[in-house]
Amino acid sequence: MPRSVNHVASRARRKNVMKLAKGYFGRRKNVWTVAKNAVEKGLGYAYVGRKQKKRNFRSLWIARINAGARQNGLSYSQFMGAVNKSGIELNRKVLADLAMNHPEAFKAVVNAVKK
Repeated sequence: MPRSVNHVASRARRKNVMKLAKGYFGRRKNVWTVAKNAVEKGLGYAYVGRKQKKRNFRSLWIARINAGARQNGLSYSQFMGAVNKSGIELNRKVLADLAMNHPEAFKAVVNAVKK
């Protein structure tokens, strides 16, 4: 008795992978084994990249807050310590936006925590 092979499902799986490989260069876009490996690797990089993006943005926000705080006579750690102690509930993303785009508002926050 020959074994049963679900060609419909396996073809659909291959089709999905080949769809993901669209835009790749050379054999990576149209040869099944090469495309499968390239897509798997790409999906792995995408997963890692989503985690790295969070780290990168946090470090960018810290750099911007640090620059703004130093213009107002505080270091980043002094400023963040004072912010937490004063009970101001602004996260780093908002503080970085204020430091970058609204320096007068950021200066007001700095003056509020200096007291």
